[in-house]
Amino acid sequence: MNRTRRFISQACLLGTLLGLATPAALADAPLHIAVAANFTAPIKLIAADFKQQTGKTVLPSFGATGMLYAQIRNGAPFALFLSADSRRPRLLAEQGLAVPSSRRTYAIGRLVLWSPHAGRFGDGGKVLRAGQFARLSIAEPKAAPYGAAAQQVLEHMGLWHSLQPRIVRGQSLTQAYQYVASGNAQLGFVALSQIALLPPARKGSQWLVPQSFYKPIEQQVVLLKRAANDPTAKAFYAYLKSPKVEKIIRRYGYEIAR
Repeated sequence: MNRTRRFISQACLLGTLLGLATPAALADAPLHIAVAANFTAPIKLIAADFKQQTGKTVLPSFGATGMLYAQIRNGAPFALFLSADSRRPRLLAEQGLAVPSSRRTYAIGRLVLWSPHAGRFGDGGKVLRAGQFARLSIAEPKAAPYGAAAQQVLEHMGLWHSLQPRIVRGQSLTQAYQYVASGNAQLGFVALSQIALLPPARKGSQWLVPQSFYKPIEQQVVLLKRAANDPTAKAFYAYLKSPKVEKIIRRYGYEIAR
């Protein structure tokens, strides 16, 4: 009962939804969700806070948006999908695999050219044009929306074809980041969220790419049909809209759609 009272006092929104569940339902297996790689750090904080408030464990599976989309289509048992684009959630809704009315934008991402070495460059546009690097890391454009955005930037600058021999592609945004962090690539296009909270000694060189260089990275969440009547899934979906979660999202450099 003490846990129930704390839960109601701390999270009325969650209580409204979870209060309808039986104790057995609340003790069910963890809630499995699919999360685009760029949102790794924020969702860990969000899931931890949700567990503190409700006692319910959320287990994220991370990967490229395209890969997660394929897994969902093949029957992966996820309750929610936090995509890095709007296209895959829309397709899932059209295919009858997601609740159409649940599709909404939870964050708008920003693309950054990054090197872990401070002073490596000032103007990222200049260093790209000068070609002062051996390898440039990006996420696979066909699977990762941030990779597609990186391609759009290079096309905008007229460099996409000329830089092909130097581009290394990560299967996900996490792998693209790791290529740069490990020194296998001197530069890389990553999400602002991946470096926003790095300590000063690790921030390196950064170029926040002008938003006019690429299409908006509109990241949408959708409740999957298999979890349409799951009170915990609905509670977590609702929690993602809470002011506390929006504050976490902003801390990592995202914008919130209004």
